[in-house]
Amino acid sequence: MKREIGDFLDYLTYERNVSTNTVEAYRDDLESFLRFLCNDYLTIDRDLVDLRRVDHLTVRAYLAHLSRRKLARTSIARHLSALRTFFKYLMREGLAEANPARTVATPKREKHLPAVMQPSDISLLLEQPDLDTSLGIRDRAWLELLYASGLRISELVGIDLDDIEVRARLVKVHGKGSKERIVPFGSKAEEALRAYLAVREAEADEQALFVNYRGGRITTRSIRRLFDRYLRAASLRAGISPHTMRHSFATHLLNAGADLRGIQELLGHASLSTTQKYTHLNDWELIKVYKKAHPRA
Repeated sequence: MKREIGDFLDYLTYERNVSTNTVEAYRDDLESFLRFLCNDYLTIDRDLVDLRRVDHLTVRAYLAHLSRRKLARTSIARHLSALRTFFKYLMREGLAEANPARTVATPKREKHLPAVMQPSDISLLLEQPDLDTSLGIRDRAWLELLYASGLRISELVGIDLDDIEVRARLVKVHGKGSKERIVPFGSKAEEALRAYLAVREAEADEQALFVNYRGGRITTRSIRRLFDRYLRAASLRAGISPHTMRHSFATHLLNAGADLRGIQELLGHASLSTTQKYTHLNDWELIKVYKKAHPRA
């Protein structure tokens, strides 16, 4: 089965042109399933797994195993989706007669409102980098751009120098599924970017906009690590991540009267239903709407 998984990942990479992050997620999920088969279900050598013995009961047992490990329903649903796609590929290649994951119901996802930072907290976070150092100037620039444009961190680190027009305040973003979009940013982000470009090492990576201290493209792992450091320095609450900046970007635009369809374009969502999770309003916004609209408010 290890060979089949490898062939499947090659298929995703070279024929489907799936992103590296997605391929790695499939790899992790399928290797987790393989470990379950070898250690908990079939208890045989992982090189000798007979795919014909995997049926819908096996898949359901695996989902129950994930549930006992306290995985979130969204994570369990992702594992199931990976299995469906994998067995669909095996059927196409004549390596499986049926898709045992197809008839297994997807767990209902919990509905969580996305965490959102207050503008004052974001301002405090943006003040944390040390502007007396070139790395601090760099960090201030990517923090400003992250909030100004609502980028995913994978999109942030993927920006090339040729992708950004500082004077026009526009950045070309390479989103999920290799989709490109143009996103504007504001004057504060422009100011921070100009300051960074003035101190960016000339011998650094010729393409990457944001580079590490060695001159190579900065990684998503480094962004998360630096973000957590500035979060602690600002004494802000736990549970905030770089993605919270994206949630905050969308929510602040919506609360200020921006059109939901426009926010969808800015975020690069394929479906408007994905953007609709930002239609929640905080208590003060609800009170304002009530007082403005109700005849006896």
